[in-house]
Amino acid sequence: MPHSLLQTVAPWRRALRRALIGSHVLAFLPALALGAFWLGGEPLLLAVALGVPVVFALAGGFDGGALGLDATSDTDLMTPMRAAALADQMLHLARDRDLTTACLLIELDGLDDVTRSSGERSLHAVQDLMLIRLRNLMRNDDRAARIGDVRYMVMLAPAPRLDLESLLQLSKRLQSGLEDPASVAATTRYFSASIGFCSNARLPETASGERLIDAAAAALADAVANGPSAIRSWSESLCAARSARATLRSDASRALENGQIQPWYQPQVCTSTGRVSGVEALARWVHPDRGVVAPAQFLSALEEDRRMERLSEVVIANALTSLRNWDRAGCHIPRVSVNFSTSELRNPKLVDKIAWELDRYDLGPDRLGVEILETVIADAPDGVIADNIRGLAALGCHIDLDDFGVGHASISALRRFPVQRLKIDRSFVTRLDRDEDQRRMVGVVLSMADRLGIETLAEGVESSHEHTLLAQLGCDHVQGFGIARSMPADQIPGWVAEHQVRIDAATKLGRHTS
Repeated sequence: MPHSLLQTVAPWRRALRRALIGSHVLAFLPALALGAFWLGGEPLLLAVALGVPVVFALAGGFDGGALGLDATSDTDLMTPMRAAALADQMLHLARDRDLTTACLLIELDGLDDVTRSSGERSLHAVQDLMLIRLRNLMRNDDRAARIGDVRYMVMLAPAPRLDLESLLQLSKRLQSGLEDPASVAATTRYFSASIGFCSNARLPETASGERLIDAAAAALADAVANGPSAIRSWSESLCAARSARATLRSDASRALENGQIQPWYQPQVCTSTGRVSGVEALARWVHPDRGVVAPAQFLSALEEDRRMERLSEVVIANALTSLRNWDRAGCHIPRVSVNFSTSELRNPKLVDKIAWELDRYDLGPDRLGVEILETVIADAPDGVIADNIRGLAALGCHIDLDDFGVGHASISALRRFPVQRLKIDRSFVTRLDRDEDQRRMVGVVLSMADRLGIETLAEGVESSHEHTLLAQLGCDHVQGFGIARSMPADQIPGWVAEHQVRIDAATKLGRHTS
């Protein structure tokens, strides 16, 4: 049937469907048959008997089930093609009856841990349990299936009132049911569920089932990013934000490969001598049109794109190149420190790779500082990460514990790992010269580090008062805007020379006044 003709008859078909489909029609069938026989005898009765099924079929009443749903769609694991077909079917039924349908996508956090701790069989048991819970919380004509290891899809049967509020309430009910404790291998486990949903009312009339699922997937991605246990509805603004995010990820990946993302260096100064004791390599993206892009933007984009290990490779190669060039220019920088990501620390060949890089640039391992977040130390009592930390220390690299004070590393964790320096987080340094509680806290950290034989460096030093007070409290090194901002590699020699002039002048002045 031509498309234009289908559009013409569609409203009549929907009206006929509403009139003929439903339990109320059954009450009229006996009266219709009796009336036909009374008025026209057996010929008219036969015509009615043959005509009613034909009209019923034209109205779409034989699509299957109470709402015309495919009975075979209730499979446990659904392929993308089959999921799109189910969504198409729901959309078809909803549009024919002027009703609303919706797709909900659910991602469970914690299932990966089941595999590692209890094996594949336990994982399958939990997957089945969650699907049963979903189906028990839904209406008979709703459909639920698993579409991945940790992801589920729910297609709601067409209904008159599926507005935003009702979908939010349904999502909360499903979330609550899924997050009930589950017994896994004789252990009680807890899972969190993030949910994204979209109704066909928010999409164009011609939207396909695949488009409906994509919209729900965009909402789910936003929920996962803001989780755990977040719920998000699809909207045009969300779509625009997702598109912009995808563009940023693509641009950041290209920038990483074409050399736009390079390390800049922030000097670190010894409090007892005033001399430069090292620099920290910090990734910076210098965009040809947008200028310097904030690290918070592109670092998260690279992490989403699983490019953090590649970023570390770029930063290390450039940092060692800069260190060698500074040496050749007569600018001695004792050490360059590089932040190591968790993904890089999981590489079982990391120690060999770093040893090869140091040998390639003809630099001793003591010239490289390895900065590791406090949370990584606390969460890695053993395994590949712990082996790599110990291996890098054994190689001769300098191990710094970054952002100390904001995580939950214990003193015993410090003793298990060869940490040589604590980097005190800037949140402890801020207002140090005006807040007595801050001074006490920093004093406790410095005293503990001194007793453990660990050096200290304070981050985020922004004033000469903070610098002076930290030196008086016994902090070994300082770093921050009050010392110098991060700068490209070619600016380091000039800054170091100017800083040395200031140090020499201060030293002479001190001797003269004494």
